[in-house]
Amino acid sequence: MTGVGLLTPAGDGLEDTWRRVCAGEPAAALHRDAHGTFVVGRVPEFDTARLGEARRWKPDRAGQFALLAAREALDDAGLDPAEWDGSRVAVLVGSGTAGAETYERYLPLLDSAPEDVPPLALPSSLANSPAALVSMAFGARGTTAVVNTACASGATALAMACDLLALDRCDVVLVGGTEAGLTPYHLRGFDRLGALSRRYEDPLGASRPFDAQRDGFLIAEGAGFLVLERPEHATARGARVRARIVGHGSASDAHHAVAPHPGGTGIAAALDDALRNAGLRRRDIQHVNAHGTGTPRGDAIESAALARAFPHQPSVTSTKGVTGHLMGAAGAVEAALATLSLQKGVVPPTANLTAPGPGIEVDVSGAGRSARLDTALSLSVGFGGHNVALVLAAA
Repeated sequence: MTGVGLLTPAGDGLEDTWRRVCAGEPAAALHRDAHGTFVVGRVPEFDTARLGEARRWKPDRAGQFALLAAREALDDAGLDPAEWDGSRVAVLVGSGTAGAETYERYLPLLDSAPEDVPPLALPSSLANSPAALVSMAFGARGTTAVVNTACASGATALAMACDLLALDRCDVVLVGGTEAGLTPYHLRGFDRLGALSRRYEDPLGASRPFDAQRDGFLIAEGAGFLVLERPEHATARGARVRARIVGHGSASDAHHAVAPHPGGTGIAAALDDALRNAGLRRRDIQHVNAHGTGTPRGDAIESAALARAFPHQPSVTSTKGVTGHLMGAAGAVEAALATLSLQKGVVPPTANLTAPGPGIEVDVSGAGRSARLDTALSLSVGFGGHNVALVLAAA
């Protein structure tokens, strides 16, 4: 991993996001519209001129986020697209709702004259649009795809990127996740499921992973991108390496459309698969960036699975206490934050954690900690029973 780019509710860019995550400062606000009141995490306002030539394609908000995070990741990696062999560069993007913002914006116009819907509305509303935009912006002509495993999408994209590199299908993968799902349909839909926090009187305290008072997740938007390279390629160009992804594992619950398996079987299988792939023992894992959304059932099941898998009690954090739940982008953002934990020797606090809830038996803290870390694990879980674990090692 040679480059990282972030655009999250916690900050516009890698450094701003990391600073706020380490400070444990939640990024949340009330959102009111004709459909109700919600607590959400929005990215900071940005100048759309930063999108460059891509503006002429009228990109969906998810595509805009992807472009900005991908550009920062490339700059961080010291890669100039004008100088690379684009046929050896792949683009993989995880997203659960890509195109939804454009689709919902123009849906009310279907009963009006056809010319009221602009020609580029359709391609911008398609789920593949973030990957296509990134590919066009940077001349990446290798494998290009959007991956959807709900809230595990970003992590799935990273796992697939590792396989592409291992198979020598490319030299570089620009990989990440993006989400712009703060739309009327998705806000109302997640709320009807009972998944969202309703702490309207205290928006900054809404996202409370593993806390006794958690009542649901904080739905958020944003993007995270990473540059992954074959080791030989990175060495040949003298690249700085931030971390290595040494293993990944995936498994499905095959249980329920939205609820995780009560026994955490899919999580356990993904963890075992990732450790086998990495060639590591359980006690080798020193830190876990957990999925930790703040839902009563989900956090309890995840905590129990982690406690069984890692009885030596590695440090655990959920950075969603600050960023909120970036849905399909979460896995990529959290892998990036786990990378920074390895580099800087810091375990970020789990914001808003005052007292762990009953049955939360992992080493999670509301305070940040310094620690020498050689290995970390990032865990993602998605609706439909998708579970993905990524094992990272210090460079």
